[in-house]
Amino acid sequence: MLLNKFKNIPIILGSQSPRRKELLQKMGFDFQVVVKETDEHFDPQQTPQEIVEHIAIDKIQGFDSISFYDTLVITADTVVVCGGSILGKPHDQKEAFQTLHKLQGGDHRVLTAVALRYQGNLHCFMEETQVTFYPLSEQEIFFYLENYQPFDKAGSYGIQEWIGFIGVKSIQGSYENVVGLPTARLYQEMKKLV
Repeated sequence: MLLNKFKNIPIILGSQSPRRKELLQKMGFDFQVVVKETDEHFDPQQTPQEIVEHIAIDKIQGFDSISFYDTLVITADTVVVCGGSILGKPHDQKEAFQTLHKLQGGDHRVLTAVALRYQGNLHCFMEETQVTFYPLSEQEIFFYLENYQPFDKAGSYGIQEWIGFIGVKSIQGSYENVVGLPTARLYQEMKKLV
């Protein structure tokens, strides 16, 4: 079983996301959180898939030294795509409101790229989930923003919060991917890597 293999392999999660940390804990792994500064700017000419993969790989480059050779390092990046536009983390409440207003009553895609490095092997994969929102009123959006302040989340929302309980009509794909880490796919990819 994979959990037994990883009793002797140190794991680092290179993310400050409390949601990714919680998901990896729920998978049963012991790990350490180590965050390296990364420039998350991207070329707007790239596709959303290229952008998340580029940022996830950029994040793992900070762990390129020999001291991490026998450590499994996991990094990730998540974006929300609606109508061809990438909706990242909002800068303020006004931008968060505009983003949620754009998402309500329609479909959007959540893309997460995960990069893994172990003993010199670098592997990256991407998971995509489609989310459909019910139409939400301005009052409901403001209530969510004021009470949950989702300003550290791509797409200005956390599906595991109030808005997910009352606003999500359907989801096609991995729920955990929308939270920030596609756990089932990650488990399969970790099995391949070691």
